[in-house]
Amino acid sequence: MSDTIERFLRYVKVDTQSDENSSSTPSTEKQHELAKMLVNELQEMGASEITYDTEHCYVYASIPASDGCDKAPVLGFISHMDTSPAISGNHVKPRIVEQYDGKDIVLNQELNVIMSVENFPELSGLAGQDLIVTDGTTLLGADDKAGISEIMSMAKYFLSHPEKKHGKIRIGFTPDEEIGCGADHFDVKLFGADYAYTVDGGALGELEYENFNAAGAKLVVHGRNVHPGSAKGKMKNAILIAQEFQSLLPVEQNPMYTEKYEGFFHLDSISGNVEEVVADYIIRDHDKTLFEQKKKMFNDAVAFLNQKYGEGTVYAEVKDSYYNMKEVLEPHMHLVNHAADAMRELGIEPKISPIRGGTDGARLSFMGLPCPNLCTGGENFHGKYEYACVQSMEKITELLIRIAEKYANM
Repeated sequence: MSDTIERFLRYVKVDTQSDENSSSTPSTEKQHELAKMLVNELQEMGASEITYDTEHCYVYASIPASDGCDKAPVLGFISHMDTSPAISGNHVKPRIVEQYDGKDIVLNQELNVIMSVENFPELSGLAGQDLIVTDGTTLLGADDKAGISEIMSMAKYFLSHPEKKHGKIRIGFTPDEEIGCGADHFDVKLFGADYAYTVDGGALGELEYENFNAAGAKLVVHGRNVHPGSAKGKMKNAILIAQEFQSLLPVEQNPMYTEKYEGFFHLDSISGNVEEVVADYIIRDHDKTLFEQKKKMFNDAVAFLNQKYGEGTVYAEVKDSYYNMKEVLEPHMHLVNHAADAMRELGIEPKISPIRGGTDGARLSFMGLPCPNLCTGGENFHGKYEYACVQSMEKITELLIRIAEKYANM
């Protein structure tokens, strides 16, 4: 078994699930367990400039430049340690399906959890390869422990082969990316890289330098509860007004109907009663102009309902979360071009497409560290059907090595 896969199987057994309801960094103390493990392993392999932010749970380290490459750009590789709050990351039991036959995979016979080719048609293209799957009760953690494993294996390779040419390489592991806080306390100055890649994508070949402009919105509807027997002309049902608000948003701009560059309004959660309803939305669009239009449409719907039902009936707070990193990366397209060239040299077909989500790289790019996103070999993130392809992960480790070598003499 390769070093990359051995590491991955070890890392996924550490529960690092983040908590979106926490106000601390890290949002869960258990993320420190993996951070400490990584620090120890970096020390053992001989990495230098190892820094462990014991307060906020960030890990930084260096692979010194090889002889004659001291003037090369400092290149960073970054992945996150936490897993999604959407489903448990505790007691993960990974299993390798060797030489996958291209058919449905029974993840848990007792619970009748089956990963079917009908629901996940991309599986058919992985026949003959080895897949790492869950037992159907937790997520796997490929997002982003696959990326961590690949970066760590790359680091071990270079530290074990001093004859290989590369500039100084910086490594960074962050907490809380899954709840949008991965870059909150990232020390760009300490990291000291000229450029970096987040290793946080999906299937082999994915290469991304565009992402959504994103905002979060909290909607509060204030109703008036009166006994239904005498409610005529008095009751103001917050539930129905919240439904009316949703009806004012374009039906086709719902995530279940959108793809590629199409943005959306997503009702993420809703709770309440006749007296009050609270709903959380996310608003996304790759195009900045359309993004601003979506936020205006959201606020216009609030204004309309307040005019209809009385001022103060509906309240909305809309906050920007992150922006499309394309505008920062376009002057540094060598990052994308070198990665695509390295893929082709390794027999990987580059799949350059926009991220329909966010990444630490988006925020880091706006913090002064241009940072496109690379694949990890995992798919179906944030759920019990998550899996990772062994051969893809091993190839991505080779990809990181090849990219670093391309910057050796720049």
